Amino acid sequence: MRVLGRRIDGGRRRLGDGLLGVLLAAPITYPRLTPPYSGRSALLLVGGVLLLATAVVLAWRRPLAALVLVVLGSAVDGNFVFALPVFSYLVGRREARAAPAAVVFAVLAVGGTLLNVGLLGTRPRTWFLLVTVLIFAGVFPWLVGRYLRQQHALLLAGWEHAESVRREQRGAAERVRLRERARIARDMHDSLGHDLSLIALRAGALELADDLDSRHRAAVGELRASVAAATARLGEIVGVLRTDAGPAPLDPVDDVAALVAGARAAGMVVALRGDPTDGDLPALTGVALRGLVREALTNAARYAPGSPVTVAVHRDGDDVEVSVRNAPPPVPPPASVSAGTGLLALRERVRLAGGILDAGPRDDGFAVTARLPGTASAAVASSAETATALPDGVVASSTSSSVPSEAGTLPGVPASGSVGAAGGGAVLPGRLGDARRRVRRSLLVAVGVPVALAGLLALVYHPFVTADAVLEPGAYERMRPGQLRTELTGLPRRQVEAPTDAPTGCEYYTDGNFPLAQPAYRLCFRQGRLVEKERMP
Repeated sequence: MRVLGRRIDGGRRRLGDGLLGVLLAAPITYPRLTPPYSGRSALLLVGGVLLLATAVVLAWRRPLAALVLVVLGSAVDGNFVFALPVFSYLVGRREARAAPAAVVFAVLAVGGTLLNVGLLGTRPRTWFLLVTVLIFAGVFPWLVGRYLRQQHALLLAGWEHAESVRREQRGAAERVRLRERARIARDMHDSLGHDLSLIALRAGALELADDLDSRHRAAVGELRASVAAATARLGEIVGVLRTDAGPAPLDPVDDVAALVAGARAAGMVVALRGDPTDGDLPALTGVALRGLVREALTNAARYAPGSPVTVAVHRDGDDVEVSVRNAPPPVPPPASVSAGTGLLALRERVRLAGGILDAGPRDDGFAVTARLPGTASAAVASSAETATALPDGVVASSTSSSVPSEAGTLPGVPASGSVGAAGGGAVLPGRLGDARRRVRRSLLVAVGVPVALAGLLALVYHPFVTADAVLEPGAYERMRPGQLRTELTGLPRRQVEAPTDAPTGCEYYTDGNFPLAQPAYRLCFRQGRLVEKERMP
């Protein structure tokens, strides 16, 4: 598959190169394929096509070298200037470093100026137009390509950041689940260890009975020893889990009624409905039930202080339905940052018990509800169904997200962001911010540099061209045909560049128009006398 993908990509690239070459070759080949024909035209046609094909091939790996070839081609055939913006853009898009391209453009500007003005005697207006072409057909497309390259880098950094946050969320959720499982194992040890200790105590009493047969006494002694060994092994296993489980709760075996009574004693307004007794429930269901009520009451006290809370526990066949609802707070509490670990741990408890949890805002406030198995058989069936339906590490919940944000779902508290914002996900925001700053800087440079260069060029070119070449309107009006040239007052000492079709004996002066300082007046002389004057449009 990888080989096939590379072949497809290579085919697409060759097709793109072919289309690009055909498009750029059109302005180069068309003048050579139309009459009149000559051997020189055929030679220029073949050489231009080969040079352009070489530049197209080099544009993938050596775009700067391709640009240099196009510039050299434009020195022989002016139609190569149509390819200059394309290859300048490719240099900005594909070159990682900006310094080499900047050096090339600087060399072109300085070398072209020395060649045209110093050696070829190019007139100032032509030089100005050539430099303008270099700026807007070379520098500007290059800067646009640089901007798009930085924008693509920003997009990649954003995806990397999002992937890092997702990894941190998964890691945080897994750590919370592991801690919650350790707490559940500790709670089970507290209850199961107590039962095993009672069994060992009763076996010891039976072993000391006077009327017990010696054979049965030995069997009871073995039973007591096995129970004691099992209790010790259970303590060792849970002792290892206690290291990451955090401090044990002060009331691990409190029932729902005791939790509600404690909340009322703390000043909360709590109403208890239904049958809160959980003594006959499966062990995991009891742990999940008490944990749900405890966590919901804690959240209500933290995020909706002063609001009435309703705790309801109802039997529905083999299941138990529990809900904790609170009204919106009278005064919204200040926003806080929460990783949502309380609700996440609660979901893990409910999932391990074989139940389903739903927590979120309602029209009348906030609610945490769960449906748990109420009998041992229902608990076994629910646990088996959950283990079959869900892969390892996926939290069973009726909400849409497996990693909820507690602050985003509690009343009066806005969403606080990702779970992993304080972990490894905080490494990439620096890179993401750098990428954003580079994109903004590239955009400013792409727009500002050509405009600044053009403005600076105009400010330098205009005074140079108009120096001693501006004819004032008043002086022009005072000139009369028939006057000797030496009698004319206000005639500038220099002329501006004349049009290509200028008649012999005519002089051209400007009125100082910006930025090209084009000819505005034409004065024609014959034998030293003014024979014609004209204000040019």
